[in-house]
Amino acid sequence: MPIRPLCFSASVVSVALALSAISPLTQAVAPLADSSKTIIEAKGRLPLNDLRAFTEVLQRIKSAYIEPIDDKTLLENAIRGMLDNLDPHSAYLEQEDFKSLEESTSGEFGGIGIEISADDGLIKIITPIDNSPAKKAGIKAGDIIIKLDDTPLRGLDIKRSVDLMRGKIGEPIKITVIRAGVPQPLDITVIRSTIRVDSVRSYMLDKNLGYIRITQFQEDTGAEVEKTLQNMNRQGQLGGIILDLRNNPGGVLLASVDVADLFLDSGLIVYTKGRLANANVNYLANAEKTFSNIPVVVLINSGSASASEIVAGALQDHRRGVVVGTKSFGKGSVQTVYPLSTDSKRGLKLTTALYYTPNGRSIQAEGITPDITVEELSVTKVQGRTGYREQNLKNHLVQNKRSPQLTENKNSQDNTSNSGKDIDYQLEQATNILKTLYLTKQQLPTGLSNHQHKSASAGAQLRY
Repeated sequence: MPIRPLCFSASVVSVALALSAISPLTQAVAPLADSSKTIIEAKGRLPLNDLRAFTEVLQRIKSAYIEPIDDKTLLENAIRGMLDNLDPHSAYLEQEDFKSLEESTSGEFGGIGIEISADDGLIKIITPIDNSPAKKAGIKAGDIIIKLDDTPLRGLDIKRSVDLMRGKIGEPIKITVIRAGVPQPLDITVIRSTIRVDSVRSYMLDKNLGYIRITQFQEDTGAEVEKTLQNMNRQGQLGGIILDLRNNPGGVLLASVDVADLFLDSGLIVYTKGRLANANVNYLANAEKTFSNIPVVVLINSGSASASEIVAGALQDHRRGVVVGTKSFGKGSVQTVYPLSTDSKRGLKLTTALYYTPNGRSIQAEGITPDITVEELSVTKVQGRTGYREQNLKNHLVQNKRSPQLTENKNSQDNTSNSGKDIDYQLEQATNILKTLYLTKQQLPTGLSNHQHKSASAGAQLRY
């Protein structure tokens, strides 16, 4: 297996992969030449005293530990410890981890459907995957897992925690979480299942405005979004798009480049920088298959990571769309997978570069700040308020006649509730913004050219 340069999608581990210990991957840098040559040419010498200390500890464990442990296990634990202490994304990959890499990009796997990261010795849920068992059971982004069945997670590393979540499809697992605003821990039972992540979902908001949600970036996501845009355009002249990237943990970098390229006809989309020469790559837009004339509103939140942030950052820097929602996750590092020369089914996932938006902004630990901040809110209509209009007033004119009495407003909707239906406040605000952009573009003031109007309007700074 050749060296695989990848960028993993958040500080997440995808338990969705039946719970593999790897999050969706993002290809980011060109293949490197030869790992052994790179190691040989590395400057500096190994510290002899430290190697002696390592050997002494190894021998002490072998001779005095209460249970016998073979050399292979001890050395693999040492390798795993070296990588676990570098950063949240570098890791030792065993055989099943390589298999999970392929599963993550295909979009089909077994598990419970959550993206997680380590948080002060516990496991934080970045987001439950749409339509997954975890989502249906009530797991929410931001929940902290403190116990799996009867096993507390405090002090366990993330891989061991993931191992506890593994199991046969159809088997239940009790997940104990603590949630902001809830005084007591919650016990939530989730049934393991085969997960199929639909990368792209869409519908028309109205005749001219479309909605596209990307749940994660898979290998064919760019082609799916392009096909969706073409189909929407055939139904009628497409006047604008909401691109919903909320709770999208990322995925394949090249897919995010393809999606951004659909809305840009030129310029830089993203670039990567690292210590190795082949880690420095520029990704450019081209004018083919572009929808560069339609208004775009991009929805993000704290669960939007990695590849999602690449798309949002590129469109924001090119002033090609309005980014709406809350600040994104802030995962801007690139990981490269190096197979071991002694066993091609095992390897290292090592952080080798950072990626930057077209204007040179590093996303790492910073995230993308939206142009318009819209918090996630619960919205309920006010009940009991009666609305009156002209037609309800006594003696109002109707067809040149007068109504003799005050009438009840039977058509008023102000006194109704939302009938238990949740309102997506962020999406509603994004829709209003998109409609404003669309109407601004369609209804130019008399005497102003399109170019002049763009210079005069607040929304005109966007390039349609």
